Amino acid sequence: MDWDAVASRVLGGGDLSWEEGLAALRGPFEELLPLLGAAFRVRAARSGRRVAVNVILNARSGTCSEDCEWCSQSARAESDVPRYPLKSAAEIVEGAARAAAAGAGTYCVVTSMRGPSAKDLATIGEAAREIKRRFPLRLCTSLGLLDDAAARTLAAAGVDRYNHNLETSRAFYPKLCTTHRYDDRVATIRAARAAGLSICSGGILGLGESDEDRVDLAFALRDLGVDALPVNLLDPRPGTALAERPRPTPEEALRGLAMFRLAVPRASEIRIAGGREACLGAMQPLALFAADSLFANGYLTTPGQGLDADLAMIRAAGFTPEIHPE
Repeated sequence: MDWDAVASRVLGGGDLSWEEGLAALRGPFEELLPLLGAAFRVRAARSGRRVAVNVILNARSGTCSEDCEWCSQSARAESDVPRYPLKSAAEIVEGAARAAAAGAGTYCVVTSMRGPSAKDLATIGEAAREIKRRFPLRLCTSLGLLDDAAARTLAAAGVDRYNHNLETSRAFYPKLCTTHRYDDRVATIRAARAAGLSICSGGILGLGESDEDRVDLAFALRDLGVDALPVNLLDPRPGTALAERPRPTPEEALRGLAMFRLAVPRASEIRIAGGREACLGAMQPLALFAADSLFANGYLTTPGQGLDADLAMIRAAGFTPEIHPE
């Protein structure tokens, strides 16, 4: 495959084809670096060598009613994770202060729940107004399923972006979750966009899906016009239904990131998210040739390698962390 020609076509406004998406995931090892080089051309046209730094807050942990098989926070998981109700508005604002002090550009408030109640929305709204008043942060929330009214409430409070991942393909999703439908996720994304929120939506590699499912997911996200696309790598959690699944290999992860970058070139960010350290190890810097965003300081229930190590890694690889003063 002439990946440089593919990058030129994509940069000229063309689309990655289905066959090229599969070839990105399945090609010979000798094509891995040319593939990453093509992804880097598209990434550089969007963001140069900048890497957006995001910080996440787990604002409500555990006992989620949904049965997503990969998630240690599901009520059906037999996992040893912290369990606590929604943090107060003051606690959420304190988290924003820490994120701003760390130089993060985006602060992501995430809750384990099917969807927010009126009381939850009031708490998040109070926190959002104070955060936007005090800090130069983009505010992203991830609160589960939304209807139109809830989405408008968040937008009115000052929330900038809503995260709701499709996770995998439409065909594979019912094998992983039965308590809500794939179409419920799509409806949430559309409600958030209709309310004027920027859309962050991606998925997880390593759930047992096929290469075809991965390309399906990329094309669905392209069709939805997502603004930011997080790519998670399964780091199997004890007590979940997928606890015995193997992690994606570094090559598999890098191919997936490159495919998403080429398939969804108009996304403002391709973010390397959960599982980065566990799955990529010493090959993490190569992910930055396709991804222009990452989470620092850990994830929902697992720690990361730490902000200082992330910033050092970004700089050593020849990239520039996009951080902001407090």
